Amino acid sequence: MCKTNNAIPTLLRAKHFKPGLKCLSGFFLLLGFCCLFSPPAHANNIKVSDVSLQNLDSTAGTVDIKFDVSWDNSFTRTDANGNATFDRAWVFVKYQIGGTGAWYHATLVSGGSLGSYSTSTAIGITSDGKGAFCRPGLNQTLRWSFPYGTSMDTIRIRVFAIEMVYIPQGSFVLGSGGTESGSFTDGSWTSGATIPFTISSEDALSIAASAGSLWGTSTSGNNTIGDAGTLPAAFPKGYSGFYVMKYEVSQGQYRDFLNTLTRAQQNTRTGTSLAAGTTSVTNIYVMSNTATISYRNGIRCDATISSSDPITFYCDLNGNAVPNESDDGEWIACNWLSWADLMAYADWAGLRPMTELEFEKASRGPARSGSPTANEYAWGNTTIDYFSDLSNAGTSSEAIGPTRPNANCNYSSASPDGPVRCGMFATSSSSRTTAGASYYGLMEMSGNLWERCVTIGNATGRAFTGLHGNGTLDSSGNADVTNWPGTGATGGGFRGGAWDDDTSYARVSDRSYAAYTNSFRYYSYGGRFARTP
Repeated sequence: MCKTNNAIPTLLRAKHFKPGLKCLSGFFLLLGFCCLFSPPAHANNIKVSDVSLQNLDSTAGTVDIKFDVSWDNSFTRTDANGNATFDRAWVFVKYQIGGTGAWYHATLVSGGSLGSYSTSTAIGITSDGKGAFCRPGLNQTLRWSFPYGTSMDTIRIRVFAIEMVYIPQGSFVLGSGGTESGSFTDGSWTSGATIPFTISSEDALSIAASAGSLWGTSTSGNNTIGDAGTLPAAFPKGYSGFYVMKYEVSQGQYRDFLNTLTRAQQNTRTGTSLAAGTTSVTNIYVMSNTATISYRNGIRCDATISSSDPITFYCDLNGNAVPNESDDGEWIACNWLSWADLMAYADWAGLRPMTELEFEKASRGPARSGSPTANEYAWGNTTIDYFSDLSNAGTSSEAIGPTRPNANCNYSSASPDGPVRCGMFATSSSSRTTAGASYYGLMEMSGNLWERCVTIGNATGRAFTGLHGNGTLDSSGNADVTNWPGTGATGGGFRGGAWDDDTSYARVSDRSYAAYTNSFRYYSYGGRFARTP
């Protein structure tokens, strides 16, 4: 299931309690300062709750953030080559001083129950201090190093968590041996079925039409491999271990992101013009820039807003103007996202874009006997079926209807028009095929919404070095990470197909638009992100 928070955070009124005691209303007085918390936060089917602060050290400038985190169906298993794969929560913290104004990204340090990241346990705080990986559990603590001079009188805290899956280090193949458009292939290929190419290290890689080099079946257009040359060692190729979001970004997650931005940043990250001075909004469905719901995106604002204050966004798929009800669609994958929108979210969350090589590894799995299957989808074969109706539409239990119970993909024959709930096809009894799951358990890598990946089809994409976001956007609301493809989207591309396209685009090795530069929002554009430990 894919669940997100169904409550907009509200600032709670402070009351007086004995130091160190947490009160039931979600805030407490601790060691002489008052901390105000938002309601429990959800992302996909992850839930963060019971947040509190402990162990204030004013001299060191640190305080511990305690929280519980849980999600369904957490797993650890080994792949075909004996390497461990598992899910973890990526946890990061935002804070606001005084209950109003800007939200800031908290820097974490060792000292709580989650220390520095350990490769043996795959838990802990990353070296940049922007977040931590953890298992589900109670009473976990992160030590926050707050900036010198920060007033601790009224601090509002939000702990965010995103389900991610670890893709272990190991060799894998690009290309399926099929006939997908623009597919990767060994450089000895001349025509017909492609020749799968093995990635066996993160070393610099030759791109050329010669045996033993990586090549593609197209050298021009939207599916081009680009010019012959070298893919630098710094470009993430998928051999080393990395984490990927289990689900595409949901509408609830993007809503929560918007609600931590300044007014100027919000204006940039939505389709409707919401610049300072605007008080009346006609196109209240702000991602599609429409007055009514368009292609199942229910993120909206009120028709009357402040002229300058940040706007409170909410989900309203049922269109009754009541925020965040159980059928308001916050569990649906978020469409109408441009490349710049997605990069801003990744930077804000301390993540990074996924490369198109990593996309194939995360979908197909490791090099192994019997793999790949020519022209395969993310679930490892060519079996694909659409759905024609939904049950419990817009809710956390949105599911395929009874007409076509074996549906496993949202593509052009499906109904309704638009994306569906993240992870909708997986049930307690489904197989990998009927769940539409990738080798590592990632959902909707084929169909639903286009995945935006860094391409190797041009020089800008090849310059990507895998740096992570630092949690902070520029004043306009754009990502500002070195060597990321910029707001113009050159260096970005599309993989995996979408709800409005035919099945050919959903194949793992299809590169029809892998090098297509497009900076616009569109009803079938979404995405997910990666993180290197």
